[in-house]
Amino acid sequence: MSIIDHALVKRFRQEVGDRLAHQRRLDQASGLPPMTGEDERQFARALIAQVLEEFARGEIGVGRTPPTAEEEEGLAAGIHAALFGVGRLQPLLDDSDVENIDINGCDRVFVGYADGQELMHEPVAESDEELIELIQILAAYSGLSSRPFDTANPQLDLRLPDGSRLSAVMDVTVRPAVSIRRARLGKVFLSDLVGNGTVSPEVGRFLSAAVAARKNIMIAGSTNAGKTTLLRALANEIPPYERLITVERALELGLDQFAELHPNVVAFEQRLPNAEGQGEISMAELVRRSLRMNPSRVIVGEVLGDEIVTMLNAMTQGNDGSLSTIHANSSMEVFNRIATYALQANERLPIEASHMLIAGAIDFVVFIEKRNEYAAGGTLRRFVSSIREVTGCDGRVLSSEVFAPSDYGPALPHAPISCLDELAAHGYSPGGWG
Repeated sequence: MSIIDHALVKRFRQEVGDRLAHQRRLDQASGLPPMTGEDERQFARALIAQVLEEFARGEIGVGRTPPTAEEEEGLAAGIHAALFGVGRLQPLLDDSDVENIDINGCDRVFVGYADGQELMHEPVAESDEELIELIQILAAYSGLSSRPFDTANPQLDLRLPDGSRLSAVMDVTVRPAVSIRRARLGKVFLSDLVGNGTVSPEVGRFLSAAVAARKNIMIAGSTNAGKTTLLRALANEIPPYERLITVERALELGLDQFAELHPNVVAFEQRLPNAEGQGEISMAELVRRSLRMNPSRVIVGEVLGDEIVTMLNAMTQGNDGSLSTIHANSSMEVFNRIATYALQANERLPIEASHMLIAGAIDFVVFIEKRNEYAAGGTLRRFVSSIREVTGCDGRVLSSEVFAPSDYGPALPHAPISCLDELAAHGYSPGGWG
């Protein structure tokens, strides 16, 4: 495989980009409709071939050897990725085995693979400034609105075109830092998670019945434990005739991309304030707005703040069947985590009031964990290890761990389920308690 000359890629990207912009201006002046995204990509491919042909002729003209066919193919792919993809990150995102990419400055790149390995990778930019420029380009064209990434806005979260989740910071670190978490399973079902051992067959049947019975479910776990993947799988248990509204900080769930599964979806994305500090639309506002949009169910991608009070209120007002995720270290810790967020909200709910609200809103907490098994060669396992049923409130949330961790990790039946009759109506029958 030939080594790509990234300086040439950068130069040709500029040339092709200028010609593409010139054609857009000509089309606009002629009153022609703008090119579709696919038309623009096809036109760009023709421009790339044109620019590379001109370059080869120039090299021959001055007595130098032009690029080989293999080198030209690599340059063309690099230019196209720089224009429409994520530049030198594109090969990593095209690798289905890559799970996480951590960048601590342009030349300190660590790649985590699905089998648990973590390896250093070649630089993804020539300089930290070029890395920042790449992230700024991504921020301008990802999501529903442009997201600033500069000295005044040193933090960024967004969803890449392939569904991967990017988080970046600058100025608050010595060098710009970027983390990318791959969306390896965009279209995922509970049967897939049963097949790969994330959930046991019995837990799979239980979760399917809980979704069908319109139970409000909170998925908890640590960073990169698989909460979003499990949320997608549960959402895909929802019948296609239901109207779903998703609320996220940065678009990630992508339920609207699969019309055959969910033809009626509205995806909301939080909007950050502009340079003047205006125009912000918070998660809490979007959750409130979603309730006026005739939802069958509201799905909140990740609870991280004061939107929790609005969401819990929605769950207690007849919007059953809601799904959400939250960071926590155990299924029991979820209740205190929610109460802490509620204490920080505008409503400033005291702890007891928060626990009463939780008890009236949430039916089940599903805890998913990840575990590195170094004895097995560094294999990374993810599995549902605990499911807790909320049963009431007595100053604090009362709950029962209906599925508890087994000796080898994955959850097994542990205690009777109080709403078993409702779940039985949707095909679930317990296999016995441990």
